[in-house]
Amino acid sequence: MVEGEGSITMTGLTLSRRFQIVIACLFPVALLALAGCSGTGGYEIDMMPSPDVFEEGTVDPFIGAIPADELPYDGMLYATDRKPAAEGASQHYYLNERGQVLRLGVAEVELVRDDLTWEEARRISLLKDRNQTIPIRISGLTEFGVLDRTATELMAPETLLQEGRPASEVFAEKVNAKLARSRTKDVYIYVHGYRAIFENPTLVASELWHYLGYRGVFIAYAWPSTPSPWAYLRDIDTAAGYARHLRIFLQYLAEETNAEQIHLVGYSMGTRIVTRAVAQLALMHHEYSPEELQRKLRIGHVILAGSDLDRQVASQYLADGFLEVPRHLSIYMSSRDRALGMSRFLTRRKRLGEMWSEGTLANRVADYLHEREADLSAIYVTAAEGATTGNGHAYFRDSPWVSSDILMTLAYDLPPNDRGLVRNDEDTPIWAFPPDYIDRLRVALIKANPEYGRALSEIGE
Repeated sequence: MVEGEGSITMTGLTLSRRFQIVIACLFPVALLALAGCSGTGGYEIDMMPSPDVFEEGTVDPFIGAIPADELPYDGMLYATDRKPAAEGASQHYYLNERGQVLRLGVAEVELVRDDLTWEEARRISLLKDRNQTIPIRISGLTEFGVLDRTATELMAPETLLQEGRPASEVFAEKVNAKLARSRTKDVYIYVHGYRAIFENPTLVASELWHYLGYRGVFIAYAWPSTPSPWAYLRDIDTAAGYARHLRIFLQYLAEETNAEQIHLVGYSMGTRIVTRAVAQLALMHHEYSPEELQRKLRIGHVILAGSDLDRQVASQYLADGFLEVPRHLSIYMSSRDRALGMSRFLTRRKRLGEMWSEGTLANRVADYLHEREADLSAIYVTAAEGATTGNGHAYFRDSPWVSSDILMTLAYDLPPNDRGLVRNDEDTPIWAFPPDYIDRLRVALIKANPEYGRALSEIGE
């Protein structure tokens, strides 16, 4: 056979043909990288759009909130299993590499703009059409040390050497100090997605806590994802193996802090860590009843947004008793999430965060969702304002309706029908956002919190 561009020889492919195939294989990965889930290209982010539920002032997240400068600790608590950065490293605090243990600490978060105080930032952050940005960044951090229970027998003893009190004691003390001053005695944990640096989840957790009115305690969980265009497959392995640390961390919080409930918000590939950790807890405590598990582990809401988890893997977790661990599981799904579409292309597996196509919701799945409605909510986001912004993947921050729904679920524990959602279809158990969703949600919150009702009366006077 005569060789030519794109031709095949008896011994293999010509160089040009090989190059074409390599490019064809790498192109979708590059697209996925461009669709990335980190949401930041540096060490600061602009505060997310205000959740629409706050727009008219009748619902104010800061009613009764402790002023930011009076919090018992200065900054955002974090847990990370990244490798610490050496002095002078390009990453300021932690590398984008795996550490062997979970490290605990607190990061100082500051406004980038010198002309803003935190009180002014609060006011501006609630405006729907604000004409100025509110950038925030980490200005420093204090690591308390290693959570020693995450160590293994294969580690060198010097890994755990640290000065002063054990990190587990210091961190629990910080959590309990804030809980003691908060009317809400809950802990909230944010677990980020693929291709994020350490600063990103810490800052995102800060803005989520801000819009929760600083209630309870918010913790940023920064697993060692890699901000590289080619890191997707490597991050998949990390998400699977490092779920162990999150599982241990959840057990530690339940045993060592005064949290009444521990809530988890997982995003994108971070949902793999969340679901695997909770599934491991289900298997480890299979002899307990759901009521006993609640008393022991105190896992409240588990919220999965843009979940890059294989649907069939999720079904295996459910079969192993996943739903017996949290009080409720919420799965947000989209039909316009292009990042998940690319993930499905690469893996050839449907993702949990993708909306079922019309007519593909099997009867047995629909029956299961109906039967477990008290424990599981599937929520279709595509009709929500802002849910298709960008690549349609970061809607938990970009959509002021979805962020309203997630935050108010965490704040008031209202089921979907009581916070304004409606059935996407009369014959399916999937919830959706109606055109008057925000009005519905405000009415529900005014009923749930008498202080909002009083604010509404004052506005009308």
